[in-house]
Amino acid sequence: MPDTISSIISPEGSLEILSQHEISRLHDTSKAGLHDLLRRCSLAVLNCGSPTDDSVALMETYHDFDIEVIPQDRGIRLKLTNAPAEAFVDGKMIRGIREHLSSVLRDIVYVYNEIQGHQRFDLTTAEGTTNAVFHILRKAGTLKPGRDPSLVVCWGGHSISREEYEYSKDVGYHLGLREMDICTGCGPGAMKGPMKGANVAHAKQRRREGRYLGVSEPGIIAAEAPNPIVNELVVMPDIEKRLEAFVRLGHGIIVFPGGVGTAEEILYLLGILLHPDNVDMELPVIFTGPANSADYFARIDEFLTYTLGEAARERYRIIVDDPTEVARAMRKGIDSVTEYRRSRQDAFYYNWRLTIDRPFQETFDPTHEAMARLALHRDQPVHELAANLRRAFSGIVAGNVKEQGIRAIQARGPFHLKAEAELMSRLDKLLDSFVAQGRMKLSDNYVPCYTLG
Repeated sequence: MPDTISSIISPEGSLEILSQHEISRLHDTSKAGLHDLLRRCSLAVLNCGSPTDDSVALMETYHDFDIEVIPQDRGIRLKLTNAPAEAFVDGKMIRGIREHLSSVLRDIVYVYNEIQGHQRFDLTTAEGTTNAVFHILRKAGTLKPGRDPSLVVCWGGHSISREEYEYSKDVGYHLGLREMDICTGCGPGAMKGPMKGANVAHAKQRRREGRYLGVSEPGIIAAEAPNPIVNELVVMPDIEKRLEAFVRLGHGIIVFPGGVGTAEEILYLLGILLHPDNVDMELPVIFTGPANSADYFARIDEFLTYTLGEAARERYRIIVDDPTEVARAMRKGIDSVTEYRRSRQDAFYYNWRLTIDRPFQETFDPTHEAMARLALHRDQPVHELAANLRRAFSGIVAGNVKEQGIRAIQARGPFHLKAEAELMSRLDKLLDSFVAQGRMKLSDNYVPCYTLG
């Protein structure tokens, strides 16, 4: 049994006073309540630095952990029972973890009150969903209207080699020297490396307001707990809104080596950029890794070209083993983004002009039935195939690391995916390469949560 601490703390920063109804929902342990969501996300934040990416194992390890919101005249306090001891120093919670814990509470309460239960957001429409994403980000304070474009979204796996991690750190360092900020999924691996490198570069450049923005969602936060460098954390309500937050916030995107989660992000991005409305959109996209990642990107490039066509290949650039060139190319690309938006009087802090089709916004629940129904064939519009492939990879991510997906696999066996013969063969090779390279999970004994046929 790991060491634990029980404590009562005040949230970091300002949180509005909660109503009795809100507090009741946070206490409610029924399916309709928010308590379980708050408990799972809070435990992930408190367990920062743990080598596990198994959300079920984490909950079972700290099965007696609990969190309670205590109302007071001057705000609220949080009562923690049997919390991971690593979150404390000499009995006092580490400040960065306390900030992250406060962000979790803020976003859970705001999404419940103002997004899910509010008539002004019609989440069945593209406009309503995009507005909801904007309001969540604005509430979190992530929209910075007074700053020129500088935010680079970095995607990549949490289960990567040491060499790939060091490379991502080098890229972050050269981005930071050129006064660019970092946004990632906030976890370890290729999400932590760029932030760590940029942090050192910002210190050298005396950049006092460097941004290390982490964007997560409840289903994945336990597998990718916020790393200590994150100084802004946002917990979006689901994976689709998380992905939309990335592309609306970011001024450029860098993709490091990763597994199915990274492939999901790539398919989401390219599916959007291939929309006719986005044909002239300035958004630099670079795939990069160390020399031994060349084969990884060759496989990704081959799969994308086969499934989405040559037009997809034109939307990204592959740079191998050259962190300086990656940073120079990204700086040049973001300068073009600045000019593009300035000429059209667009906002720098939120990309309203980007068109996102409904299939990329609709929440996908990866049940066994939904995974089996996915249309994985090329006899459909390219953006629809990209959306369905994105859903397939999203389901595999769920089966690998999300509590609900893991329990579904334990109860009913692996997901079954069906596709046309040639696409199936190429998908099989790509997924097999992820398994062989240890990109699926942090543990070595990976058992696939899917079958193909």
